[in-house]
Amino acid sequence: MTKSSYRIGQIVPSSNVTMETEIPALFRARETVAPERFTFHSSRMRMQEVTKEQLEAMDADSTRCAAELSDARVDVLGYACLVAIMSMGHGYHCASEAKLSAVTADNGAPAPVVTSAGALVAALEVLGAKKIALIAPYMRPLTKLVVDYIEDQGFEVGDYTALEIPNNLDVAAHDPRNLVGIAKGLDHSEADVVVLSACVQMPSLQSIEIVEDTLGKPVISAAVSTAHQLMRALDLPAVAPGAGTLLSGRYADTPYRSIDSHILHS
Repeated sequence: MTKSSYRIGQIVPSSNVTMETEIPALFRARETVAPERFTFHSSRMRMQEVTKEQLEAMDADSTRCAAELSDARVDVLGYACLVAIMSMGHGYHCASEAKLSAVTADNGAPAPVVTSAGALVAALEVLGAKKIALIAPYMRPLTKLVVDYIEDQGFEVGDYTALEIPNNLDVAAHDPRNLVGIAKGLDHSEADVVVLSACVQMPSLQSIEIVEDTLGKPVISAAVSTAHQLMRALDLPAVAPGAGTLLSGRYADTPYRSIDSHILHS
């Protein structure tokens, strides 16, 4: 029997206030064109400042969150911190997804795990990107880690901008309308895809299609990429009106990039 309702689990940094707004907004948009319905359930990891030290400590707490969410028998889990994964070493999204999925299985409630880092990589694969331009809110050293991580996955990062916002609540307060001008300032001439927000805390949803129309090429964010992979992990068509090319329906049935389909990096 086909399911009509799903529970979405979210592993969220304690100072993140955007994942629980943009991801539900994307699924609510899907509800306007598809019959399935969704509820959202979060568990939080402590983090205030976006530093490598706090990110590493936070990530160590992710297994507790996965266990708590599996107690609620969620159907899929999303890990809502791209830079925490990417700062832990090349290919770590594969290890994190495997580790957290194993926690749910050990708890008797096996569920797929989507990291925002892995979802961004998957989105670039789905869109056939070779070269990208990128905007991130992080300080320059962390932004460089993100750029290096993405390039290790086989994509060339051309121009990129680090907004250098150290406090995570300040990242959430960044006006997404400002991203339109910042994106125009990027050298995106050779980019196949523009990443408007390489961070699920920095809001960008309301500007995705504006920038896409302005630049004339696909524009994604960590949140849009995560929603796409969450939907595919549930074996549902990945579509959400108003969220740009990736969720337009053109890529609704692309294969879910599970951990088994990635090449694990040492």
